[in-house]
Amino acid sequence: MKKFIQAAVTGLVLIVLCGFAYPLLVLGIGRLAFGRQAGGSIVYVDGKAAGSELIGQDFKDNRFFHDRVSSVNYDTFTADTDIENIKPSSGSYNYASSDKALGSRIKGDIAEFLKENPTVSAKDLPADLFTCSASGLDPDISPAAAAAQVDRIVPSTGITKERVERIVSDCTTGRDIGIFGEKRVNVLKANLEIYKLFKNK
Repeated sequence: MKKFIQAAVTGLVLIVLCGFAYPLLVLGIGRLAFGRQAGGSIVYVDGKAAGSELIGQDFKDNRFFHDRVSSVNYDTFTADTDIENIKPSSGSYNYASSDKALGSRIKGDIAEFLKENPTVSAKDLPADLFTCSASGLDPDISPAAAAAQVDRIVPSTGITKERVERIVSDCTTGRDIGIFGEKRVNVLKANLEIYKLFKNK
């Protein structure tokens, strides 16, 4: 009985420490030291949440930069979506490069992009414009993918090409600590800069 009580007490102590105290401590430190990041890196416009820097959105308007292809459509909800029964997901199809469905999808996406951006040549298209990210929720595109869309955005917004290119430059982040990853443009940030400009016209 004595050993049983010791085991039970040890188990309860570990449950309290590992299941409650430690997570709350980490959460508290995160909230204090990295409040914005711990809260989801939410971006606000006019006091309203416009999205997260960490999760992509399905931008379709020709006045804005478009994200990468997403296998889960960035979990985009519409006014008709049954929020109660929806099951948000992430991920990508693990198709082999020889898969016919993948080839057809890529060809379709390239054709659609070239139709929307007629000044761009197919041979100059960055791969991230027609390949899915592993999560399907990537919020960033390459600087080259952003540059390929500038000529479409300029006439749609009336903003000068130089200003749009400056937005791309301002919203470009370098490699993490100088060595990890690639340069990237946060699509939400870039689009909000465009929105601010034509909103105030």
